[in-house]
Amino acid sequence: MAVFTRITQTELQEWLHGRDCGELLSFEGIESGIENTNYFVNTSTGRFVLTLFEKLKAEDLPFYLGLMQHLAKKGLAVPGPIPNAKGELFNPLNGKPATLVNCLSGKSVDRPNTAQCEQIGRFCAQAHLAVADFKGNTPNPRGLAWIESAMHELESHLPDQVRALLHNEVNHQKAVAERHAYKMLPKGAVHADLFRDNALMKGDALGGVIDFYFAGVDTFLFDLAVTANDWCIDVSNDGQSQGELQLDSLAALLKGYQDIRPLNNHECDLWQDMLRAAGLRFWTSRLYDYYMPRDAEVLNVKDPKHFERILVARRSGIPAIQHLNLGSA
Repeated sequence: MAVFTRITQTELQEWLHGRDCGELLSFEGIESGIENTNYFVNTSTGRFVLTLFEKLKAEDLPFYLGLMQHLAKKGLAVPGPIPNAKGELFNPLNGKPATLVNCLSGKSVDRPNTAQCEQIGRFCAQAHLAVADFKGNTPNPRGLAWIESAMHELESHLPDQVRALLHNEVNHQKAVAERHAYKMLPKGAVHADLFRDNALMKGDALGGVIDFYFAGVDTFLFDLAVTANDWCIDVSNDGQSQGELQLDSLAALLKGYQDIRPLNNHECDLWQDMLRAAGLRFWTSRLYDYYMPRDAEVLNVKDPKHFERILVARRSGIPAIQHLNLGSA
């Protein structure tokens, strides 16, 4: 559990004053996340999630919270921010900008089945269509520019083999970004971090999608690739993965997506490159957290090797979308 900022009950009671969320009963730290401090907040009217932003600045938050509010108004199952008496979606708590959102029902799954993969694919497509009229324009905070900058910071820390692979893939992705097909990819505000632990399932139904604080404007295909790299991989009984895609899960996810929003020719052509880009993004961030950790009261640093294996597997090739049997998913 990562708890960077501790709060007292008195501080929280004062901060909640004026919000339409009832009387505070209790609160507890949430055992996940490495970027923000999160608490469950139990009140007389229900359960909420409090987030204190450790890295994000106040000027960045209107994009993230505005996107959540926009998607919620479009009918998607996402947490809606609870405004204070002034109508503000966030304000300082113990020196950090903080927000309160409603707590969605369901729980994350470790080994999603094909029906659950199809549901998350449908959500991705619905969200991509829903942002057509969203005005926010913040770029993906973990896009290629950040990756290249982080690579240079990590230079002296990395083993030779790791450094060589990182440089090679960054150069490949820079070349992809110059291609006409890439520049024609549809884009908009995307979640960009839709892992299994950021989705709540109720059986085979989707209860909601949470944690939009890595969202940004990027290609829809990159967002879908991030999701596929986590939802559609093989996971053994000990929780380890070699990063290989499970084709039945991938077909289900893509069927769910394309039932709502069919991929165009450019997207189909660049699918492997975007799966590689998604693997690179999370491998780089985990390398950064591993070699340059921040102080925290309790902090779980995730193993970079997991996404190194995913990236290596994607570089070796994947089946073309056209060759997947989407109709049987």
